[in-house]
Amino acid sequence: MKKEGKILVVDDEPAITDGLQLLLSVEGYQVTVASNLNAARNILERQSFDLIVTDLQLPDDRQGGLSLLRLSKERSPDTEVIIITGHATVSEAVEATRSGAFYFVEKPFEPDQILVLAEKAIERRRLLNESESYRKHFQRREYSSIIGASKSMQMIYETIESVAKSDANVLIIGESGTGKELIANAIHFHSLRAAKEFVKVNCSALPKELIEAELFGYMKGAFTGAMQNRTGLVAQAKGGSLMLDEIGEMPIELQPKLLRVLEERRFRPVGSSETFEADFRLIAATNREPREAIKEGLMREDLFYRISTITINVPPLRERAEDLQLLTDHFFNKFKEKYNRPLQGFSQAAYQRVFAHRWPGNVRELQNAIERAVLLAKNSRIEPEDLPFGETVREAPTDSFFVPPNMTLEDIEKVVIEQTLKRTQGNKQAAAQILGLYRPRLYSKIRKYKISIPRESKRRAQKAAES
Repeated sequence: MKKEGKILVVDDEPAITDGLQLLLSVEGYQVTVASNLNAARNILERQSFDLIVTDLQLPDDRQGGLSLLRLSKERSPDTEVIIITGHATVSEAVEATRSGAFYFVEKPFEPDQILVLAEKAIERRRLLNESESYRKHFQRREYSSIIGASKSMQMIYETIESVAKSDANVLIIGESGTGKELIANAIHFHSLRAAKEFVKVNCSALPKELIEAELFGYMKGAFTGAMQNRTGLVAQAKGGSLMLDEIGEMPIELQPKLLRVLEERRFRPVGSSETFEADFRLIAATNREPREAIKEGLMREDLFYRISTITINVPPLRERAEDLQLLTDHFFNKFKEKYNRPLQGFSQAAYQRVFAHRWPGNVRELQNAIERAVLLAKNSRIEPEDLPFGETVREAPTDSFFVPPNMTLEDIEKVVIEQTLKRTQGNKQAAAQILGLYRPRLYSKIRKYKISIPRESKRRAQKAAES
């Protein structure tokens, strides 16, 4: 498969520029070469590049590579830069990394090393550009508070657009932290009731004895402590929307009263003999599976049918891994700006840790993790140790890697891919990032070696057991 991308190679040794130009051009990249810093500057004034590969020492500047790196980041922050040198020092490597270099390579280097790094660098730039494109797209659709470009999230956006203008009851189902309230907000603020109040109540946060009074209001003297008349949430939501969060926690004895209000569109405050008009659009949410709640006697089946005219199932973050980069970059930019931190992004190792984590707390957990990392990061980029989950991956000593006898290169590659997929629990995007491969190339290798994906194997086993 031909690669796409524009690369600028800068070095004063013709053997290196010619060699890299041939090597990268054969792969399909568009390659431009320069022999010094001034020539590279002139080229950058005329065109932009996805990647710059530059020597650290150039004839017109001993640290010309660093100068070019800073110039590139000023003009085009998303252009990746790889610095190569035969005279590396630790301080120079640290300075290059802090200035935003993608990688620091020492001479002599293997051609395959440059090919892998170029592929990873351009893939990273593509993902970042996609993130920005998706973000602008969703802002145009006025869903800037909901982040996600996966197929499942696209279906949710389409559902919101289809039902927002109606008065149909909506039930949003999803684990804690998946963003159910954001979806409820989108439905209300895109509805014909957007100018009126959006009243929210968490059914699990109110004492069992007070939920009815909070919902429908009460009259003075209706019970001990009722010193004056009080308007309930149903009345407050008149003309607008009412969100009942965690509706699965509503006491079973109160559910018939809610059902009657939804059917008759009238309600009676506690202690009153008079009924009042109920004019609201109901949006309910739950982290329970409604069918299971019905079986356990925690939810009435007739209420479930009434509140679920439209049902939106919000997938957990582990099932939409393709949104991880988009969400990670969104929260990074948000908190970087909020706390005014001069950070340049994530290291590759930090991204790998994000992709490998299972995120039991979903988007809320990710948001909290990124906020903490932005606040505590000690370097210019967020590193794995800044992330409050998983274990730090430590490089094993070079003599600890053992290849069994009679094992071919293909055998080793298959084992590495299998182990990486196991480590990422079947997340192919995360595995591709760790292995430094384009996803299509990883998919072709999976087919070539007939590798079974962990999550797919589990699903097949479950289906076999059910049948």
